[in-house]
Amino acid sequence: MLKSARKQEKDEEGRMPLLDHLRELRNRLLKAVLAILVVTIVAAFFQKDIYDFLLRPLISSVGCEGAVVVAKNGNPCALLKTDTLMGPFTNALKVALMSGVLLAAPVWLYQLWAFVAPGLHKGEKRYAYGFAVLGAPLFLAGGYLAYSILPQTAEIMLGFTPSDVQNQIGLDSYLDLLTRMVIVFGLAFELPLFLIALNMTGVVTGKRMLGWWRGMIIGLTGFAAIATPGGEPVSMLLLAGPLAVLYFVATGFSLLNDARRRRNNPDAELDDDEASRLDLTPEVVSASRAPLPEQATGAPDGARSHRLNGYDDIT
Repeated sequence: MLKSARKQEKDEEGRMPLLDHLRELRNRLLKAVLAILVVTIVAAFFQKDIYDFLLRPLISSVGCEGAVVVAKNGNPCALLKTDTLMGPFTNALKVALMSGVLLAAPVWLYQLWAFVAPGLHKGEKRYAYGFAVLGAPLFLAGGYLAYSILPQTAEIMLGFTPSDVQNQIGLDSYLDLLTRMVIVFGLAFELPLFLIALNMTGVVTGKRMLGWWRGMIIGLTGFAAIATPGGEPVSMLLLAGPLAVLYFVATGFSLLNDARRRRNNPDAELDDDEASRLDLTPEVVSASRAPLPEQATGAPDGARSHRLNGYDDIT
């Protein structure tokens, strides 16, 4: 049932009817969801270890010991709490599902790229594997960056707490914030792969991407300010800096890819309204070329030995 519809298509260029495309999309989604579900079930058996890993940044930075409201460093501290009967169960599902999405990233990233890759040419599967291999580490790196900046973010946010007021953070709200940050940071780190995909499909050139660098720097900085909780400068720079580096890496790759494309096909980057260069080199006429009919008879120029219906040209 999950067999790819493209593998059944005989067209060398990967053309398929609309229903086959929809069937292909369904199969890709089912494979991605199945992979996430399997990893989620496995992660549920390691729930305690995953909880310790996720809560360590917050507890180490702003965790309270006992009933105190001030940490050892003099800053306000916070207690984690659950205030509903179903809270622990719901939070356990969130932790397992978040682990499934993160750890199954190589599978669903491959399924995503395999569906959107243009045509089914011979190199498509190679590109799909390559993007999955690169996309999974980038997504995990973005998620780990979000995880690593939580201590600084928590200290800054709780620094606004009035004196003699105890902070009680709901475990569900903390997990929601962490999940949102991990997904946003992880997807943001997929920016270079998205730009490279646009370049490889001929949508945008490396030269044009290089011309966008000022706007991209401003845009990435604004995105980092919105994505980081509170928009404090340290967390914002920790996100904007790596994104800017990845953008220039993607631009450099695109420039090299454009140069390779020009060597293989000089007309590859022409616009639709541009004409390709014409080869105006005079053709060398071979001496062994077949003579004209009048030349074959040896008749002098102007004296036609063969006439058809009063015309010199036998055609």
